[in-house]
Amino acid sequence: MQTTFTLRRFKPSDLEQVMHINRVCLPENYTTSFFMNLYQRFPENFIVAEENGDVVGYVMCRIETGIPSFKLLGITRKGHVISIAVLPEHQREGIGCALMREAMEAMVNYKAKECYLEVRASNVPAVNLYRKMGFEIIRTIRGYYADGEAAYMMARKLPFVE
Repeated sequence: MQTTFTLRRFKPSDLEQVMHINRVCLPENYTTSFFMNLYQRFPENFIVAEENGDVVGYVMCRIETGIPSFKLLGITRKGHVISIAVLPEHQREGIGCALMREAMEAMVNYKAKECYLEVRASNVPAVNLYRKMGFEIIRTIRGYYADGEAAYMMARKLPFVE
């Protein structure tokens, strides 16, 4: 099946659709103010996938300063993928991969040297996608999620090069 989606920056008018995707796809749900705060602070790193005028996926990230995951010296700027989701009926169409690629390119605009995220240890399709994109499991965080499940912290250096 040929899919025709486009990527663009989030707009406040997308909020209702993005929150719907978050509720449908993920057990971790965020408040309106959380979404809007990330958008206001890091607008380049809040991206939506649109198909036929509907938002079908999103990624939102922030830029942080901290100790690098890799053998870099000192403190570094890191892109943190806070949330990424694609509606179930649009999964396996390349949307998640395209959203991640776009987000990592935007992180470089903020001078980030690496990208990291947390993913449920049981989410094998997501872990495999991130591995394909060059992410490594840095560590396991036990009890990370509200239901007690562990998360993998995964990271990769930037810029993203295929």
